[in-house]
Amino acid sequence: MEVAAPTSPDLAMGQFIAQHEDRPLLFTNVLGYPGWRVVAGLAADRAAFAAALGVAVADLIPTLAAATQNPLAPPVVTEAPCQEVVIKAAEVDLTQIPLLHHFPFDGGAYVTAGIVVVNDPEDGPNVSYHRLLRLDARHFAARVVENRGTDAARKKTKGDLPIAICIGNSLPVLLAASMSPPKEVDELAVANALAPTSVVRCKTVPLYVPAEAELILEGRLTQTFAPEGPFVDLTETVDFVRQGPIIEIDCITHRRDPLYQALLPGKLEHKLLMGMPKEPTIFAAVNAVCQCTNVAITPGGTSWLHAVVQIVKQKPDDGLKAIAAAFKGHGSLKHVVIVENDINIYDMAEVEWAIATRFQADRDLVVLKDQPGSSLDPSGTHAPGQKSLTAKMGLDATIPWGEERAAFEKISYS
Repeated sequence: MEVAAPTSPDLAMGQFIAQHEDRPLLFTNVLGYPGWRVVAGLAADRAAFAAALGVAVADLIPTLAAATQNPLAPPVVTEAPCQEVVIKAAEVDLTQIPLLHHFPFDGGAYVTAGIVVVNDPEDGPNVSYHRLLRLDARHFAARVVENRGTDAARKKTKGDLPIAICIGNSLPVLLAASMSPPKEVDELAVANALAPTSVVRCKTVPLYVPAEAELILEGRLTQTFAPEGPFVDLTETVDFVRQGPIIEIDCITHRRDPLYQALLPGKLEHKLLMGMPKEPTIFAAVNAVCQCTNVAITPGGTSWLHAVVQIVKQKPDDGLKAIAAAFKGHGSLKHVVIVENDINIYDMAEVEWAIATRFQADRDLVVLKDQPGSSLDPSGTHAPGQKSLTAKMGLDATIPWGEERAAFEKISYS
């Protein structure tokens, strides 16, 4: 859907995206930013990812899992669309890029669809998402989760850590950046396994970035901090203000006619890009202990905290084993329901029916106290510099072993 009416990235654009979040949007008249267009909604549907990868929606999870297990080093090019225009330090001005200010209570204008590339001194390239609050013409405050990839690389580095922020990426790149391959696996190699993805060396930092991106911000992740937030997170609640490391930008490269990619926090794109890439890790973990046929991280669970896992039950304790494995497969998972393959895991009414007819709390409920959880969970226990803690719950809603299956199967009316 093309939006030709003049639209400001200061609040108005975010409101429009929220009203039309289920479709791609192209803003061609961005108030205050001549020469820029803004795109949103490209990743708001599983079907869009399936089309980008050339597979059926039902094949997304095995496709993502295969790419993680079989990464393919991306080809390196010397000329790239993302470097058609080069802006060096003296002319760098982040205020000339149409970053969105989403809500009146936000800390300011944010980059939300950018992927960050750093190089860990021990583990090599790391690609991940970080929300970035624009502080001024050359600086961001970043939300960097403690002890994960970017934070670990920063702590291993004396002085500043070279960094590249890539905006306007393909769906395979966006997916790969959301996934959690082993430390030694480059996420851009996962992207290249999903679909051909060439990379180019940055102009001022020793990092490689997607050649087809729209915009690259090159700079340094410093050892100094500034307040970051408030910000609406995946849970559609307001995250609190933290101290985030400051990024200083030294060079900007972009296409001649650039698109700025926006992502509205807490809505469909945010949920799918966060949650769907974790489904293959749960799928693999559960398949290590029993036969898993599908996984869905559910929108009602903020596409992060809840999952439904479908198995073929072959042993009495397969359901309980699947619960334990699912929590290992996605460390932020808070609640999981295990069902059999006659239940449509994308239909929560069917999942609830399985709980109602096949689950007994004194037999099939698993509760784990004080477990490592997600910093996104408002009800968890959070302390600065420490891993968030939560209680976790698993429900085995499979047919009880040894019972007559016909008594637990839904009849057909057709």
